[in-house]
Amino acid sequence: MRVSSALWWPKPEAGDIVWCRFPYLPATESGPEPRPALLVRLIEHNAHYRALVAYGTSQKTNTLRSGEFLIRKDNSAAFRISGLSFDTKFSFRHMLELDYSNQWFKIPPESSHGQTPKIGTLHAVYAQAAHAAYLASQS
Repeated sequence: MRVSSALWWPKPEAGDIVWCRFPYLPATESGPEPRPALLVRLIEHNAHYRALVAYGTSQKTNTLRSGEFLIRKDNSAAFRISGLSFDTKFSFRHMLELDYSNQWFKIPPESSHGQTPKIGTLHAVYAQAAHAAYLASQS
């Protein structure tokens, strides 16, 4: 579903952690509460952008399933760069391609990146875990 008067956000980067109204699957309506999502890939679409994002949650972070990786609060430098407030796991088994517009993405309550949905960035120390989770999600 497209919003005709959508506000399209400026170009993000793969690896950005963004504030997303990730829908409850299989629905195609935006979810009621924004949550963190990891921007996996950016697709240029009709002079705007679509974002392939992986679902993020701070629930049940003690249990990781295949296709998931965790950003822990105990890794202070990497955690600060993420912009997250809690331990958060991301699932590559729950990814969607969404218009990078205000229909799906919101400005976070405490935005240190200006008036954009960006919360933070995936630090390089998590790259190996993220890559392994992505590969596991593809099997």
